[in-house]
Amino acid sequence: MHYLLIYDVTPAYLARRAEFRALHLALAWAAAERGELVLGGAAGEPVESAILLFNCDSPAIPAAFANNDPYVLHGLVARWRVLPWHTVVGDTAANPLRLA
Repeated sequence: MHYLLIYDVTPAYLARRAEFRALHLALAWAAAERGELVLGGAAGEPVESAILLFNCDSPAIPAAFANNDPYVLHGLVARWRVLPWHTVVGDTAANPLRLA
């Protein structure tokens, strides 16, 4: 199953990101190496959010990521949420669906 972890970042995000970036990236790469995190990155110009795509069995996995993320712990993220993403098209879709 795919899950999206969506962060809404604070106005101070860009100014403070460098303080915690190495710790955040270490957490993210560890999740990627476990096969949980597929893609992640900031979104918007200027940055207004971040989106992380997880491939895992439970929404608890991306929630645990957020609860341990230095960006969240140090107030760079105003709000986060986990959404199930019911992927149906593409080579890595969780539930491929082809009609005729």
